[in-house]
Amino acid sequence: MQAVMSQVPLMMDGISDVDAVGASRADRAMDRYACGDEAAFVELYDELAPRLHRFALRWTRSRSAAEDTVQQTLLQIHAARHRFVRGSAVVPWAYAIARRLLIDLGRRRVREELRADDVCDPEEPTAAPSPEEALHRRRAEAQARRDLASLPSGWREAFELVKFEGLSVAETAEVLGVTRGMVKIRAHRATVALREAMTRRLRDGPERTTRPTPGAPRPDDVGERGVPT
Repeated sequence: MQAVMSQVPLMMDGISDVDAVGASRADRAMDRYACGDEAAFVELYDELAPRLHRFALRWTRSRSAAEDTVQQTLLQIHAARHRFVRGSAVVPWAYAIARRLLIDLGRRRVREELRADDVCDPEEPTAAPSPEEALHRRRAEAQARRDLASLPSGWREAFELVKFEGLSVAETAEVLGVTRGMVKIRAHRATVALREAMTRRLRDGPERTTRPTPGAPRPDDVGERGVPT
C-alpha cells in the first residue's frame, strides 16, 4: 500500500480547479468522512465504487480483479482520509489510486490470466440477440478492443477516461499527471486513429484486419526525456 500511495499525490493543495463549478456528492461525502463522520463512507462508496469497478473491469476484463481493485482503492482512501483537505476533488484522486493499482497488477500477472474471464459489459441490454447478431457484435467488439489496445498507452488512457469514464479534461489531467492541453491532444489523436481504422475496415471488407496507425511521434508527443507520450 505504501508503495502505491507514495506515487499518488494527496489532494492537499486546497480547492481543486476541477471543483470550481461546485462540489459533487462524492466530494461532500469525502469532506465529511475526512472530518470523522464514519457514516459518510456509505455515500462515498455508493458514488465511487460503481465507476471504479467499470474502470477496472474494462482494464482487466476480470470481475475478481476489478472488485479487488475497488476494495484496495477505497482502503487506501480510508487510510489517508485524515490528510485529505476539505474542498478537494476526490474523484480524480480515486481514479489515480486505482490506475496505479492496475498498473502494478499488470506487472504481477500475465495478460492472458487477467483476460481469462469472458465478461459482459454490465450496462448491456438484457434482450438476447439472434445468434447471427451476437456473432457479429462479438466480432465487432473484439476488433474495437484490439484497435484500442494497439494505441499508444497515453492516447488510450486519455480516451478511456474522457469517453468511457466521463471524466472532464481537467479531472483526466489530474489522474494522468499531464496538462489539460495534452489530454485534449491525446484523446483527439486516439479518436482519429480509431475512426481511420474503422474506415479502412469498411472500405477493405472483413477479409482484412487493420489496426490504428499512430505513426511517428510528433513534437508534442514527446516528454521531457524524449519518451513518446
